[in-house]
Amino acid sequence: MFERFSHGYYLGEMYVQPRSEEAAAIKRSDHERVNEQLYADEEGIARLDNPLVMKVGTTHFPVVGDDDVPSGTLALPEEGVPDDLEFRLPGRSEVFLANADRARDLIRFTGWEGDTGDPAEYA
Repeated sequence: MFERFSHGYYLGEMYVQPRSEEAAAIKRSDHERVNEQLYADEEGIARLDNPLVMKVGTTHFPVVGDDDVPSGTLALPEEGVPDDLEFRLPGRSEVFLANADRARDLIRFTGWEGDTGDPAEYA
């Protein structure tokens, strides 16, 4: 789904659509698989519910898992859709996925306090 793009990001393409909920989300099973593949340590230990951080257009989003989102789809909160994507959604778009170190920094910087609690636990 994602390939290494740079020191801090992976690049992929997903179907992106707006949604009425406040959090960005992908299918829960996709979310857990990406968490496990990219964020697990050498012993394979990782919290599979940590938010992923994805950049679409000009905006970074903490992304949670949601069973109601179709596989291969990133659902963005309607009010958070970047202006540069407003007239192109729904549709396919390049999506940048922050690696574990970059994601941890972005979560701390934004002060995101979602269901997973302390952003310092994110790694």
